[in-house]
Parts: sequence; structure tokens; C-alpha cells
Amino acid sequence: MQDILFSPFSVGKVRLDNRIVMAPMTRNRSPGGVPNDAVIAYYRRRAEAGVGLIVTEGVGIQHGSALGGGSMKERDVPFLYGDAALAGWRAVVDAVHGAGGRIFPQLWHMGPIREDGTGPYPQVSSSRPSGLWGPAGRRSTVPDDYVARVLPERKAMTDGEIADVIAAFADAARNAVLTGFDGIAIHGAHGYLIDSFLWAETNRRNDRWGGDLAGRSAFAAAVVSAIRGAVGGDVPIMFRFSQWKQQDYQALLARTPGELETMLRPLVDAGVDIFDASTRKFDMPAFDGSDLTLAGWARQLTGLPAMAVGGVGLDRDLYGSYAAGGSAGIDNLAGVRRRMTAGEFDLIGVGRALIADPQWARKAERGESFLPFDPATVRNLV
Repeated sequence: MQDILFSPFSVGKVRLDNRIVMAPMTRNRSPGGVPNDAVIAYYRRRAEAGVGLIVTEGVGIQHGSALGGGSMKERDVPFLYGDAALAGWRAVVDAVHGAGGRIFPQLWHMGPIREDGTGPYPQVSSSRPSGLWGPAGRRSTVPDDYVARVLPERKAMTDGEIADVIAAFADAARNAVLTGFDGIAIHGAHGYLIDSFLWAETNRRNDRWGGDLAGRSAFAAAVVSAIRGAVGGDVPIMFRFSQWKQQDYQALLARTPGELETMLRPLVDAGVDIFDASTRKFDMPAFDGSDLTLAGWARQLTGLPAMAVGGVGLDRDLYGSYAAGGSAGIDNLAGVRRRMTAGEFDLIGVGRALIADPQWARKAERGESFLPFDPATVRNLV
């Protein structure tokens, strides 16, 4: 019987050789926003070792406040505009395709997490739906290496500013298709701009972009709809969402499955093909009274494919591994296979384990031991 992890999976016109996905992870190694030879080799190695789909690190869209300081410790995050950056990404795509892999760029706008006076356009004010960084008077519970400062209030985005950001997402998606990417991934999680529209703590608007949960989903749906219009019907769109935020590690967008459906349904209607449910542990139950994960609920409520992520191949979650100075490599794939076989989710995202070892997917297929994750490895592209 074929191992379900290494069975093919198709979405739209894209066929993956297996269900293992390299999760998006910011690396800060593209000088001036342009992927270089080291970045090309970094992605190619994972494709050569059998990763079915690579979702790139967050890639900045062409908007003045898309990128900047905060959780971004360096100024070398790539973007998806300009001849040099697009040529760099074209070389990445060609390398991944040459190794038999598939690749989506993760389109990114930092929103409230960006600090004023930073990034490629320091003169531009940061974008926030209601001018708020996060919950009043609260600091994030994320360890210091990952926490943005509590930032002062700014003015709320105008309708014109919102329209500009939506157009910039569509332009980036169009550039991605022209560059040869196989699909589009959208960063709608972790307290960044799209997520800050979804979250009641940062979206206090009472117009078409705010209000109840359905109203707060309008911006995310508009972004998806604009991207769908830009790329056509055959290009898969993956949407990442999360409960937790950098501003509040214990945050909840949806407290019940019904609320989650209210949030996700507009995104389905707008054109999402795959939901990427970002959690600390891939097998963590999403709601009381059920063992079903956030990815499992997304799949059950929408009928669309879903990807789970969090702690695959390692004994600690992301922030726990940094606090402890690392994570041991473990084989926890039996739980992944069990839930995937049961139809709970379709794809599994692997993050830190693939930073630690480019050969991780091949080792998983062969049943070989995994390397530990050392936080020092994030300083280099191996």
C-alpha cells in the first residue's frame, strides 16, 4: 500500500508528487529584495530532495508600507516587483522546476507589525485598519526574538488606501504568474495586515471593512477576489490564517466552528483553493469537545483541501524551540499519516525541520532519523 504522505495530490492544474510542503519561513537573505544564487540553491536543494510543494518565505508586494522593521530583523526580505527581483525569482522557479518541484510565492504585507521609518520606503506610514497595533495595554507573549514592540496608534486606513493595497496584491500575483510560479499563497495570518482586518482587536471599523466577523472578512475576500481576477481560474490560491497573533499569542479569531465558517466562507466564494491553517502543533485540537485540528475544521466546513502545520519532525513548537535553544528531531509522522488517511487534511507543512536539513523529505520517505533544529541554523541558507 502506498504511503499517503508520498501519494500525489492535485489542485487545479497543478499536480504535486507528494503531500509534503515546505512551509513559508522568512530568511532575510535577499539583498535589496533580490533573490541571489544562495537563495536559488536553498530552494533547489529542497526540491531535489523530494519536497512536493515549496511555499516561499513572505515576499513583499509593491506597496510603500508592505515591509519594514518589527519582527523583520534585517532588511533583506525579497519582493515581487522590479526587473532584478523578478529575474531572481525566475531563476528560483526554474531551479525548482528543474528538480521536479512546484513552488508558490507567499504574498505579504506586514501591516501593523511594520514600524514607521523602516523598510524600503521609510517615509511612508504603516498601514492599519483602525490605526491600532494590537490590544490596548497588552504585550505579546511571544519570546523577545519574535515580538514586535507595542507600537503607538496611527490613523486608520482610508478607502483609497485599502484599494491601493488590494491592487498591489493583484499586481504581485500577476507578476508571480508571469515569472512562472505554479500558484499563489497569501499571508493572512500572525497579525499582519490581512489578519489585522480579520481580528476584532485591530479592526474597530464600522464601514464595509469592519463590524461583525463577516464584515471583518471583507478585506481578505477582496484581496483573494482581486488575485483571482489577475491570475485566472486555473492558478491555485492558498490562504494562510491563524488564531494566534504576534501581538497576542493567545488570540482567537473564531471561538466556535460556526464562527470559523463565517470567516472562511467569503474566502471560498472569492476564490481560495487551499487553506493553510497555521498552528503551534499540527495535531492541536482547535475547539473544545473535539479532537479535530484547525486544518481539519477548515476542510470540514468549506469542503476545500487544507494543510496542517506545526512541529512536524521536532519535539518542540516554534517558540519553545527558541526558548530551549533547539529541538530534537523526532518521527511524529504516524500522527500525520493517521489524520491524513482519515481525511482531516490533505497536505502537511514542514518548517524548521527543513531549515535544519534539506534532505528531510527524502529521509521521511526512507524512514531515516531526522536532524535536530538548532536556532543558529537560521543565520545561514544551507
